[in-house]
Amino acid sequence: MKLCHRCKNELDVRDKVGRKETCPSCGSDLRVCLNCRFYDSGAYNQCHETQAERVVDKDRSNFCDYFVFRDSVSGESRVEKTPDAKAKLEDLFKK
Repeated sequence: MKLCHRCKNELDVRDKVGRKETCPSCGSDLRVCLNCRFYDSGAYNQCHETQAERVVDKDRSNFCDYFVFRDSVSGESRVEKTPDAKAKLEDLFKK
């Protein structure tokens, strides 16, 4: 299952995503870094693909040859862990 990075609606993406394709719900570009499996805000240039050229606008369509649409399960698991980890740290350092 694939999700749009902006509106989080499910997308029916089977093949490669074209540069001009947009989300049917919100109209945002689909072939963007924020939808790519290599995107990571903590990585150098925010990308784990070492051969990819730097893309400045992560939420705009680009020509990256390494784009692979991110699986929603892997992307959501990182987001869900953060609040839980923060709550554990707060419990640990309670006065």
